[in-house]
Amino acid sequence: MTRIYSEEIQSAFEGTIIDLETIGELKSDEEGCGRYRGITPVIFGFIHKDGLEIHCATDEYSIPELRETVRRLLPQLKRPFYAFNAMFESSVLSHFLGQSVRIDGELNRERFEAKRYAVKSLGIPNYEDPFYDSGRACMGAWLRGDIENAVLHNRSCLLKERDILLRRGFREPDALRTQP
Repeated sequence: MTRIYSEEIQSAFEGTIIDLETIGELKSDEEGCGRYRGITPVIFGFIHKDGLEIHCATDEYSIPELRETVRRLLPQLKRPFYAFNAMFESSVLSHFLGQSVRIDGELNRERFEAKRYAVKSLGIPNYEDPFYDSGRACMGAWLRGDIENAVLHNRSCLLKERDILLRRGFREPDALRTQP
């Protein structure tokens, strides 16, 4: 079973910010988007000008249901798509769905900028993030069945990323590299 959380929030930007919470590990022996083959989304969240919506698999058995939900929702979301780490979101979604997913705008200033540093430098609030920008802590919580805090983390990530977009804009995503 998947759970849906939605909230009406007015935001002054066009398009959709996408944020994933995931389980799994990077494939350190691969380069480019292949590195993300071992990562599986368990939460798919997005925010646009009218609100935010979070779809959460409640256990590993509901991940296929989440996949079908994402497959259905993605074409309905308004472009441009933004993400804090476009290579991560794009690669993970592409592997998860078995189709290419393009993110149009990158919210991090440089490839390995940590979100917590962007949040701090821009004076953005924590938005009740129980994990203070730690995706790894969120993954652990989800694996332990702490769905409520995992969803709260995703909500705060979406709000922080919205604030980053509104305060400093976006850049072109780094080019994805694939292995031959």
